[in-house]
Amino acid sequence: MVVQKKPWLPVDLRLPSGPQASLGILAFEAAATMSKLLSLHRSLSDAEVSRLRSDAMRSSGVAYLNSTDQAFLLRLACAELMTSLDAAAAAVARLGLRCGIDFAGVYACLKDGTADARVDPLVAKGFKVKAKKMERLVSATAKLCSEIEALDELVSAERKLHVRGGFSRLSGPIPSKQQQHQQLVVEAPSQDGGGDPPGAESLRQEIKTQGIKVRRLKEESLWNQSYDKAVGLMARAACAVFVRICTIFGAYVPGLPPPPPAATTDSVQARLSKLILHPRSAGRARASSGPITRARVHPPMVVMSNSCPIIGLRPSPGTGRKFPAAADWRRMLDAPPTTVGGAGLDQQYANVIMSAEDLLRMEAEGRQEEAAAERAEMYEMLPAKLRAAVRSKLREWWRDPGPLDAGLAEGWKEAVDRIMAWLGPMARDTAQWQAERNMDRTRRFDGAPRVYALQTLRWADKEKAEAAIVEVLVALSCICWYEERRRGSVRH
Repeated sequence: MVVQKKPWLPVDLRLPSGPQASLGILAFEAAATMSKLLSLHRSLSDAEVSRLRSDAMRSSGVAYLNSTDQAFLLRLACAELMTSLDAAAAAVARLGLRCGIDFAGVYACLKDGTADARVDPLVAKGFKVKAKKMERLVSATAKLCSEIEALDELVSAERKLHVRGGFSRLSGPIPSKQQQHQQLVVEAPSQDGGGDPPGAESLRQEIKTQGIKVRRLKEESLWNQSYDKAVGLMARAACAVFVRICTIFGAYVPGLPPPPPAATTDSVQARLSKLILHPRSAGRARASSGPITRARVHPPMVVMSNSCPIIGLRPSPGTGRKFPAAADWRRMLDAPPTTVGGAGLDQQYANVIMSAEDLLRMEAEGRQEEAAAERAEMYEMLPAKLRAAVRSKLREWWRDPGPLDAGLAEGWKEAVDRIMAWLGPMARDTAQWQAERNMDRTRRFDGAPRVYALQTLRWADKEKAEAAIVEVLVALSCICWYEERRRGSVRH
């Protein structure tokens, strides 16, 4: 019997295994893609969208350092979500080619907003049940990954044990021929395993037990799932996430197709299944640093409502609006040179600010030696420009430090606390955002909601951020000087 191959499937990507083949080692790639889709799904939940609109976009630090233009911030958030979704959809399309599913064409139709490919918001609602199944599969696959690594370590330990045992028999002076013959006679009866090094039997038992655990997890995880089932789950997830993005951001981001009209869940799932399986039928003010007593580095009091709707310019409805390409989304996320991220300093400045938080905590707890070491390490992290600015300000202050005044020291602490109240969260979000973008093997299956770039230092005005950091460091130096002088460690 001759099997007719689908004409749209490239010849070099056709596999002889057929659509019911299991994922096998590609289960880990599929699980990483599923976790990314689950993270997007959770980030677009009602609670997370409310947090983005009411807290993240309206926080004092974002308003002062980044922007108060909420329509611009919404476009940034949408671009970040779409970039992540495009990467996940590309991974789904690669796996789909192995089982004859042209998801790349389906995803392109969805983004074009063509009539036969539009999916209404009930897809996202119906996806909740599928999301639970994906969560279980990702969790089991993550456990499988760790258990396979543990099995590899046990096998490696057994191999090293036998190698060490062989070397131990060969160590020492070279025996004579008669001694060698006597040794062979003694060791001959132990070929049944009785001559194993100590601990080898218990290690073999551990390997056997670990192997049973790995086989059980392979049955429960994506390892034994067929390509078409795994791709079907991820394809529906990607479509549901896209529809949710259009529903939330369509009124503020040009190019996004409007959400489709309401329909029943059954008809939507039927249309989506048909589409997947039969694709061919289907300007900011300049800031300068000043004394710590001035309010120049404190974010202005902006009257903001905590309600969820965003006050912004809605793009006028038009025809022929083209959906932004993947390159356009990425260009939108490129921070300008006038920002901290554009200068490539966001991670460095975040580390400095978090070190300042640790230093304040150490001083409050009376850990002076640790605080001194932390302060030295923090100043080593400073770029030359910031280090020079801090020294210049300290030089001005040291010309006339004034009398030892507890009230003055308390004023420094209050000023630092006010600045760190909005600068510290942005630094921590920056560190988390960077960690999520540079995910190591231990975090690739993490499907938690992500931090947005708009709430980090990436888009912060460079001059304002540097002025705030300088004020914090100058105040910290003055606080440390006061504490040392109060304890009598500084002599006049």
